[in-house]
Amino acid sequence: MTATAGPTGTDATEAGGQSLATGAVGPAILAIERALNGTGNWTTAHHGVTRVTSSPIDAGSHTGLYHGAPAVFLMLNAATSDGRDRYAAARQSLAHHVRRLARRRLTAAEARLQRRQSGTFAEYDIFQGLVGIGALLLRHLPDTDELGDLLTYVTRLTQPRVHDEQRRPGWWVDHDPDPTLPTPGGHANLGMAHGAAGLLSLLALADRAGHQVNGQTEAIERLSVWFDRWRQDDAAQGPWWPQWLTRDQLRTGRPTQVGPGRPSWCYGAPGIARALQLAAIATNHATRRADAEAVLAACLNDQQLDRLTEPGICHGLAGLYHTALRAAADAKTPDIAARLPALAERLTGNEPTQGDGFLTGRTGHLLAMETARTAAPPQTRWDTCLLIN
Repeated sequence: MTATAGPTGTDATEAGGQSLATGAVGPAILAIERALNGTGNWTTAHHGVTRVTSSPIDAGSHTGLYHGAPAVFLMLNAATSDGRDRYAAARQSLAHHVRRLARRRLTAAEARLQRRQSGTFAEYDIFQGLVGIGALLLRHLPDTDELGDLLTYVTRLTQPRVHDEQRRPGWWVDHDPDPTLPTPGGHANLGMAHGAAGLLSLLALADRAGHQVNGQTEAIERLSVWFDRWRQDDAAQGPWWPQWLTRDQLRTGRPTQVGPGRPSWCYGAPGIARALQLAAIATNHATRRADAEAVLAACLNDQQLDRLTEPGICHGLAGLYHTALRAAADAKTPDIAARLPALAERLTGNEPTQGDGFLTGRTGHLLAMETARTAAPPQTRWDTCLLIN
């Protein structure tokens, strides 16, 4: 296995193979999970790993947790979950690339902050950005300087800034959340995948693991208050949050979203509630913890589950199941855990019809099915990439 510092020498087919979202990394992790839990074997798992690593690994500045060297590093570490030191040389090589990538990305982010420009999803989010890289460092390279510097960056990102004479969150972006969903002038994202919930989860998980930097506790509180401010309560459907806020919505103090979105990991109340639960655990805030757990439990009733039309990880049943599973393990009451069997039954009865991808396709669903079958967290801890544990 070799790693390249950029896309040179890595064609489109090879690059796709190094994708966790849609490529060969997810199926390899699935094979490893099955080898570890006894439903598969290491010959199949090694074949999956070889498929990913047989081409030069993309280690360019554009890579992130869901593509290239970081995604492959996540996969290889999954193979050591039973204590066996598999792929040691490759993991050591990739650790160097991941640390170098984190340093380059932090340097670029600092330069952007100094210019007083708005950030982008690609700079900070879970899929492409520093939050995703931070999740990887926290799990597999926790004693590095890069993790501390990254937590300092995220802490700074929670501080409000003034743009065009308007006070906005520090993670404000000038672009749209999606090309089909225009937000003229930009937006502040609240979701786990691209927004404030991801920032909060990373800071809370790091705090829980004993990694703190100056201002981190205050940043956790700042984000928790932000979610308190923008929480919406619906008598019929329960608490929810807008997916994002525009300049006008910040100015008026009112979101234009008229009701809750689907109860998904990526943007919905379950991902946000898990982030708030983790934050409350980190700060020992019993009231917020109980409230977050009640919100997540409310997402698991039949009326809410009927609104999920997809079985996958990102915005479907598989992602909700794993979010609820991790939350249930920390919860003070059995309310979330009591709803897991019915959710698992729905998961079993809904299989993806297209694609083998991790985020929206068959692989993510099958990984969740392995967890539902064993009624225990995954041995590979693959859901590190969801920032829910």
